[in-house]
Amino acid sequence: MILPRLAIARDVVKLQDHKRHLTTPPMNRTARVPDPSYELMDDHEGHSLIYRQHGFPCPLVRWHFHKEYELHLITASSGKVFIGDYIGNFSPNTLFLTGPGLPHNWISQLEEGELVAKRDMLVNFTDELLARGTAVFAELKGLAPLLARAPFGIEFHDPSVIRAAGELMAKIADSQGMTRLGHFFILLEQLAATEDYQLLSGVTSSELADEHHVERINRAVDYIFQHYPQELSQEEVAEHVGMTPTYFSRFFKQATGRGFVEFVNRLRVSKACELLSKSDKPVTDVCFESGFSNISNFNRRFQQLKGMTPSAYRKLVVQRLTEQNLY
Repeated sequence: MILPRLAIARDVVKLQDHKRHLTTPPMNRTARVPDPSYELMDDHEGHSLIYRQHGFPCPLVRWHFHKEYELHLITASSGKVFIGDYIGNFSPNTLFLTGPGLPHNWISQLEEGELVAKRDMLVNFTDELLARGTAVFAELKGLAPLLARAPFGIEFHDPSVIRAAGELMAKIADSQGMTRLGHFFILLEQLAATEDYQLLSGVTSSELADEHHVERINRAVDYIFQHYPQELSQEEVAEHVGMTPTYFSRFFKQATGRGFVEFVNRLRVSKACELLSKSDKPVTDVCFESGFSNISNFNRRFQQLKGMTPSAYRKLVVQRLTEQNLY
């Protein structure tokens, strides 16, 4: 399905701007991370789509990819989201769409021993469903722009759209046959109509979906996730996974879409956003708690990734929360 030329240009600009766009305000403390393993969904059983819901922790919650689109609604807990080369924050009532083959994972930040019985609601569906349907029902062509954006990963921001999506996903869970399909198409129509969304990953599925060396990259990302608030070197992580630093550097960038230093800086800035929006801690304290060793480097990296200073980010969060509470 192909986007009109003007629409493609508009969304390329949106993708370039997402680094300067304020993402959904963040969270709390962390659990565990993985890497792109391929997930085979063999339980379609003749159905056009799959509905699932997960708790956390759960063996199915890991860094992975599959041939299906995934519509993913968080219903409980906060944490870090990894989609392609994007690192951000999630909290209850955040909604994402990932395209076929785009690696993704949501890692909840929980207290030791804490369990979440139902963390998310998922709907998976394939390209074949919509391609064949479009050949019969011309109305489905209206979904083409939405599906063309999905390979980059999408986060939806409109609260009314997210609320409606939750209601429709619950109806999908509780229905079968044509009724279930009807709820699904109403849901996609609403997502296709909204303009309040953010494209996430700078690279697409074909560049990242690789099953090789899964166990090693899992170990590397786990180790980084556990240690990024402290001083951490590429050599240390390379030694942890049994690689030379030079080989690890190439290997890590190929698997994650980011160089080691950039990946760690993005995690640290994401943590800083969490602390700035959820606490009154001085910016200096936020800097060191996020893993940066000096304030000037912190300010520079934050400005690079967010397009504003840490203080300006905090003011914007407060302003947005105030505006939301007015409605």
